Amino acid sequence: MSSVFGKNIKISVFGESHGRAIGVVIDGLPSGFDIDTEYISREMGRRKPSAGVYSTRRNEADEVEILSGIYKGKTTGTPVGAIIRNNDSLSRDYDDLENLLRPGHADFSGLIRYKGYNDKRGSGHFSGRLTAPVVFAGAIAAQILSEYDIVIGSHIDSIYDTHDIRFDSTQITREQLNMLRSMDIPVNDRSCREAYLEIIDEARKNLDSVGGIVETAIIGVSAGIGSPLFDNIEAKLSSILFSIPAVKGVEFGEGFGITRLYGSQANDSFYLQNENIYTKTNNNGGINGGITNGMPIVFRTAIKPTSSIAKEQVTVDIKEERNAKLKVKGRHDTCIVPRAVPVIDAAAAIAILDILFDHYGLEGFNKGR
Repeated sequence: MSSVFGKNIKISVFGESHGRAIGVVIDGLPSGFDIDTEYISREMGRRKPSAGVYSTRRNEADEVEILSGIYKGKTTGTPVGAIIRNNDSLSRDYDDLENLLRPGHADFSGLIRYKGYNDKRGSGHFSGRLTAPVVFAGAIAAQILSEYDIVIGSHIDSIYDTHDIRFDSTQITREQLNMLRSMDIPVNDRSCREAYLEIIDEARKNLDSVGGIVETAIIGVSAGIGSPLFDNIEAKLSSILFSIPAVKGVEFGEGFGITRLYGSQANDSFYLQNENIYTKTNNNGGINGGITNGMPIVFRTAIKPTSSIAKEQVTVDIKEERNAKLKVKGRHDTCIVPRAVPVIDAAAAIAILDILFDHYGLEGFNKGR
């Protein structure tokens, strides 16, 4: 099992949903960067379950215990180790599911892959609970990126069949992205908040779930970052985004929609203004040939409906070796999209920081401070 990401900044995530704790080790961070623990707490709070209709009733404090790598508020240059204790797990909710394969989950694939030895409680290491350490690592990465005026933010582009207003991908401001980060349901059109909550509540009443799409923007990354082929910007971002449970698709710029345009429409024409080169449109999401062109990096991430639902489903009882039915009990999100937003922001921050270290090197990165 590989739970390590990164080439220069490496993060290693460990733990299980119902184990004693989950955590992360971050290796490769430079020394001397200021780390604001209050900012980390706010980011962790964005991912926590809420009182909203969409969220699980599992009430974890998600308080991060930093074990190493930060001293007197600054990175030491040695690995940062942190744990988040699990205090509200109810493993008994999974007793009846021990032999029943939950549709949409990794029960069957995990059973075959690990020969039945994996911890199945709350989905174990496959659980969305493991995104909490990613948010912690991303909060550190985002603080370092902010010193170079790089900002990341997202809005919920859609829930089920209802859509928000998309970013104007050529005119995205720091103020806009920071405003979205302060919202529990981040949307550009404020009326979408209530519409989304109504859709989610309807699914909950029907013992079902819904998914959606998150649109993310990264601004402040200069042109010329990245490389062709395997280490390109899209590949690195996609790699970490697909590590987030429930992510089923990633597209950059117009993505699949660009196939409905002529080349003359899809091409982003260049223009010169105040000695800087920009593009009139941003259909390619700020990336050409796997390398940034200086425009906002814009991508969309598809989140599937929550697999754990109370509605009766058909499955297989692996102990009795027969077809069976099940209703998943326990505490589950009706829609995980709002809680996925800070995870996507965090994952993007980790990937961009790793990419920048690859481009500038540690010495060159520090010179820019």
